[in-house]
Amino acid sequence: MAVLRRLYNKSSRNAAAAASASLTLLLLLVLSLYGGGARERRGNIFLGSGAGARDAEQGICEEELLALEGRAARCRYLQSSHPPCGPHGYVDYLVLFYCACGDGQMELWWSPWLGGATIGLWLLLLFYLLGDTASEYFCASLEGLSVALRLPPAVAGVTLLSLGNGAPDVLSSVVAFASGGGGDVGLSGALGGALFVSTVVAGLVSIVSARRRGGAEDAVVIERRGFVRDVGFLLVALCYLLAILLAGNVTVWSAAAFLSLYAVYVLAVSASHCCPCAAAAADSSTSADHSDELAAPLLPVVSAKHNKKQQLAAFVRHLLAAPLYLPRRLTIPDIAAHRWSRANAVTSALLAPLLLAAVTCPLTPTFLLGAALTGALLAIAAASTTDAAAPPRGRYARLLWLVGGFLMSVIWSYVLARELVSLLVSTGIIAGIPASVLGVTVLAWGNSLGDLVSDVAMATQDGKAGAQTAVAGCYAGPAFNMVVGLGLSMAIAAAGTYPEPYEVPVQASTYVTVGFLVAGLAWALVVLPARGMRLDAVVGAGLLALYLCFLAVRLADAVGVLSLNSLSLAKNTVT
Repeated sequence: MAVLRRLYNKSSRNAAAAASASLTLLLLLVLSLYGGGARERRGNIFLGSGAGARDAEQGICEEELLALEGRAARCRYLQSSHPPCGPHGYVDYLVLFYCACGDGQMELWWSPWLGGATIGLWLLLLFYLLGDTASEYFCASLEGLSVALRLPPAVAGVTLLSLGNGAPDVLSSVVAFASGGGGDVGLSGALGGALFVSTVVAGLVSIVSARRRGGAEDAVVIERRGFVRDVGFLLVALCYLLAILLAGNVTVWSAAAFLSLYAVYVLAVSASHCCPCAAAAADSSTSADHSDELAAPLLPVVSAKHNKKQQLAAFVRHLLAAPLYLPRRLTIPDIAAHRWSRANAVTSALLAPLLLAAVTCPLTPTFLLGAALTGALLAIAAASTTDAAAPPRGRYARLLWLVGGFLMSVIWSYVLARELVSLLVSTGIIAGIPASVLGVTVLAWGNSLGDLVSDVAMATQDGKAGAQTAVAGCYAGPAFNMVVGLGLSMAIAAAGTYPEPYEVPVQASTYVTVGFLVAGLAWALVVLPARGMRLDAVVGAGLLALYLCFLAVRLADAVGVLSLNSLSLAKNTVT
């Protein structure tokens, strides 16, 4: 992750490689649309032609469920034949919450409070697993792919860096739109995450950078051209999204056009870093960074010098973490030097096709048998072509393993994101909180905590260069999450309803979020150049104040002090 972040500010050899990097995003869209048609027959992951009807059925189910009094009555309703109340996950959380206590016979060990605490802990665990999968496996695969594909640093920065940082956000948005009934969660989560990162994270980075400096000569000065480019692109993307929201629906072609905006951004970044004289210095420093980064282990290693108590404590910690660690370790191909194990590599080659088939294909004996045979062949090939002492060294051999690791980390992230969205929607139904409120707060905060910690730490520890990169990430990251995440999500959703357009779930609160996001970008775009592009407390305090105002408005709407929907209806009546 640190390597990819450092690549963001380094120059590149040429801009021509931007097209090849953009093909990665296009490939994701094509595979997703192809998979949507295949998986609709299973009715599991991606939207089908009945997406709009399914959204209406889920609204009816929620109204009927909440109209019932008592947990027993709601349990009987959920166990009867009824429309689905929310996106399907692997666990039916509504049945778990309302029916686990039976009809009042086992209240001693199960209660609403215990149910709420269990759901809360599971929510935290899903956020952890989603972020850990992205950092430990997804980003490691992307780092290796950037080296194997010899991508220029600028292109790697705006594609692989953003993809690594934004994987949880993008997949959460895709799952929310694809699952039906969760589109408002995906839309509010993407906009809420962009608002949080561009205000709270950027504000804290500005304040931390201002407090570290000793004088005017130590002030952190942001590069003007890159800053204006990133913020300007985010504003253009917001204008396009606002046009879609005002229209109320989106077609496959308009969603694809929205998604293609990021390819234009990649080309613009590459063109601005096409200075040949700086490329050599960038290449040398990049190679040094890679050697330093790869030399440091990412997982804690128990030294032989530790005493027995410390070794026992480490063993207990690893034993407790095994249920969370082993399933991913045994199904995601991983050739990181500090984690290399030939046995794990062979096992992952054997089990990865089975997991891929279980998640993406109908669970029939034919598919499972084919996946098992494929896994057996891959395991034999892995056992005969790998060395027990070191991971594969050849470029093409490493490329195959890295692509496999990338694919399986995406599968794991998608499964976790799908369960996370299902849990959030179910939590909103149980607590009586609109799903959009949970999306713009809980989902946005959970997916953005990694950005908050890493960006603030970078601004604190890495000096001016770290602050530069952190600020760039505060705007380039949300741009990727919004354009690629929402663009891909709407394209998949619109493909499921083709030839009819997909009805975008728009509420008055959505426009409020967009308004505060535009206000935060405008504040940074006006105040920062006016203060000489120096990060200081004025810039940071203004951004934080905007986010606090946003939270106050959403809280007032949630408790009934202010009704955003009534304001929207009044405006429409006057019009």
